[in-house]
Amino acid sequence: MDADPGAAEAGREYDARPYLPSGGGMRGLRQAAAGCRGCPLFRDATQTVFGSGPAHARLMLVGEQPGDQEDLRGEPFVGPAGRLLRKALDEAGLADEGAYLTNVVKHFKFTVAPRGKRRIHKAPSLRETTACRPWLVEELRLVAPDVLVVLGGTAGKALLGSSFRVGEQRGVLLPMPALDGGRDGSAPGQLLATVHPSAVLRSEDRDAAFAGLVADLSVAATALD
Repeated sequence: MDADPGAAEAGREYDARPYLPSGGGMRGLRQAAAGCRGCPLFRDATQTVFGSGPAHARLMLVGEQPGDQEDLRGEPFVGPAGRLLRKALDEAGLADEGAYLTNVVKHFKFTVAPRGKRRIHKAPSLRETTACRPWLVEELRLVAPDVLVVLGGTAGKALLGSSFRVGEQRGVLLPMPALDGGRDGSAPGQLLATVHPSAVLRSEDRDAAFAGLVADLSVAATALD
């Protein structure tokens, strides 16, 4: 689809919708996302990091954005936070569920450390998450999971609104929100919010934080039984 790759740079509204394909299923969506220029984040990122997993998984997990290793490898949740997440899924009894993993934002946003070349994660802005949200809406529509697990505040706000707080709503099964203005961008099923695995890695009491993540994911496992 033709689109203006200089739109974001020219100060126009950030928006991925002009890059969405008219069809082609998950494969077509993935291919189209590789050329997304809906916001400026594509300029510094190595590549688009799209979702990964079975196209019709019963369990779908969505985080904030790819990190350094994800950006280099082109796959979501392959860095330290991803390894911890997989361990938590295993302990919650979800290792064999074949989850679909993705992020709200598909490009790595970072700053470079003052000394050296280490790239430091930087949280995406509201404009960036809003611009990238159409990709997530389409992923959710195509996967149509029974349970959607929202990892952290950025993902939660993208799906549930700016009032979302992880601490207030974690570990509780909620109805799947209506997306895309209430049209068919929504999916049947339930939503469960929990902390992002990176928050566990940053926690002063990592064991307790990890146990909390496992407990939340166990609620999702029960819902899938």
